[in-house]
This record gives sequence, C-alpha cells and structure tokens, in this order.
Amino acid sequence: MRTGLAALSFTSLLTLCVRAHFVLTDTYIGHDFLQSWSWFSGDDPTHGRVNYLSQADSLSNNLSYVTDTNTFVMRADSQSVVSPNARGRNSVRISSQKAYDEAVVVLDLKHMPEGCGTWPAFWSLSQQGPWPQGGEIDIIEGVNQNKENLASLHTTPNCAMFPPRAMTGTATSTNCDASVNFNQGCGVSFAKPASYGTDFNNAGGGYYVLVRSKTDGVRVYFWSRYDPAVPPEVRSPSPYPDVLSAEGMYPTLFWGEPEADFPLNDQCDYASHFNAHSFVFDLTFCGDWAGSDYPNTGCPGTCDDFVMNNPQAFTNAYWEVNSIRVYTPM
Repeated sequence: MRTGLAALSFTSLLTLCVRAHFVLTDTYIGHDFLQSWSWFSGDDPTHGRVNYLSQADSLSNNLSYVTDTNTFVMRADSQSVVSPNARGRNSVRISSQKAYDEAVVVLDLKHMPEGCGTWPAFWSLSQQGPWPQGGEIDIIEGVNQNKENLASLHTTPNCAMFPPRAMTGTATSTNCDASVNFNQGCGVSFAKPASYGTDFNNAGGGYYVLVRSKTDGVRVYFWSRYDPAVPPEVRSPSPYPDVLSAEGMYPTLFWGEPEADFPLNDQCDYASHFNAHSFVFDLTFCGDWAGSDYPNTGCPGTCDDFVMNNPQAFTNAYWEVNSIRVYTPM
C-alpha cells in the first residue's frame, strides 16, 4: 500500500477556497494487496459451493499472484473436478485491513470473473459490524451470464431509496433493509454497455468509482476502458480530484450522472446506517443468489453439478486488478 499526501498545486490552492477536496490517501497496486489485505478462509456466508483458501494456500495453488506487469490476480481453481462431499471449488476472498468512511474509491479493473455458476462481487461493509449494522455497499455484483452490473445497499431498518434519483441506471428495488425481501437490498441495474461479465472483459475492463459522503450519500460511477468520456482524473492518478463542492453538491464537475445514486435524506440518514467500511473482493459459486438464478440463465444441468464437475468452465473466472486508489477528505 502506498500512502501519502501530495503537495498542493497552485491551481489546487486557488480552488481549495471555494471547493472541498478529497486527497489521495492510499493506493493499492500489485504486492500491496498481499501486504495490506486479509484472506478469508471460513464458510461462505452466502452458502455457495466454494472453498475459500488462506493466503498461503492461495499463493501455493497459484490462485493469487502478481503478474509481470504488476497487476494483482485472484482466481478460481480451473483444474480439478471437486468431490460432491467437499465444501466447494477453491477460490479467493480478500478484504482490506484498513477501513474508510467518507471517501472516493477508484477501481481500475482489467478483468472480472465470468461464466455459469459464478457470483463475483466487489463490495464494502462495516469493519465494526456486526452486519448489517454500519451498512453494506455492493459496487460490482452479478451472477452467471449477466451482462449488466448491479450496485446495491444493504442496511439496518428505515432506509429506502425512492425516486426521483439523478442516475442513468434503473432501480430494481427501493427498500435497503437487509431484513426484508430476503436481503434483496436496494439495487440499481447499470445502463451503460459492458459494465459486467464477458462484455466487460472483452472491452478491456474499465473503471468503477464509489463516492460516499455524509451529506449526499452514495454514488457509483462506471466507464468502460476506452470510453472517451472517462475523466482524466479517473484514468490517471490525480492527487486532488474535485469531487464535492463546499456545499456538498454533486456531480464531480464534468463527470455527469452516476450509474447508481443512493441519496441519503429523511428516508435514510447517514449516521445511523453507515460507518467506516473495509473493501472486499470475492468469488463464490451458486449460493443464495447465483444458485436460485441459475435455471434461468441457459447454463447446463444444476448449478452445483456444473460447478463441481466442469473445471475447464472456470478458466475465465478471475479478477485482475490494475489498481485501487482511495481519496479521503482533507
């Protein structure tokens, strides 16, 4: 993890008087993930057919590694037929050791897991907990052969997201309370193409940005890798992105509307629903969502049988991360 505060440029110094800034605080690239993130090896809380490995086992089985180009890879086993009595297919789940409250988080992602039976997610949850106290924010999530990303909130009671909301995505549910609707949460399906799965990977990946603020709530932005609209401060590291104005108003100057907008207001206050979050990458199989959705995806057989008996199907079931940059308020 690279940590530090860059010196103020002349332009930044001038604009600081009229606009609040978030400053680049932490950067995770390559080996930073091995040093500053923790591996989870317990039973999958979402009941997937997965066997999460420790860091040592993940490294020795070549399921986690840093490439020659300094990208970080986490993948599923694609070599072995798995016994029906086993916990599941070997995979990886990691979480950041550091937690963040108000922040702008820029994920530069080259590849995400894809294919039948898969349920990958990049998300955050309260480090203090216990879940769902302190909230959960799903930034990337989907199952099987989905083409559109889903961003969601899962919270304690009394949090709802009603229209109008300034976003390009489509609300799939409005009640964020994890105790209702089988923990569906309040979700938004993305409108931009190539936001998830095979289409995302074929387009060279892209950028997801989480912006969370005590005054305005949670927003998730997305740009495909070669979209000419990718903001320069997203494409390249910038010590001071102009994210929030002094009045706490969005958007981020020229970023436009986000894919998902979760505006905190009298329907969902920030203080009682959100606190500092750790970030999580995981890849599970079947489970509470992917398994129930599986019959409708055009995938063969049952989800469990497919996952356990078809290792070659998981060749592309991997995360490849170029970087994560975290900006926090000055």
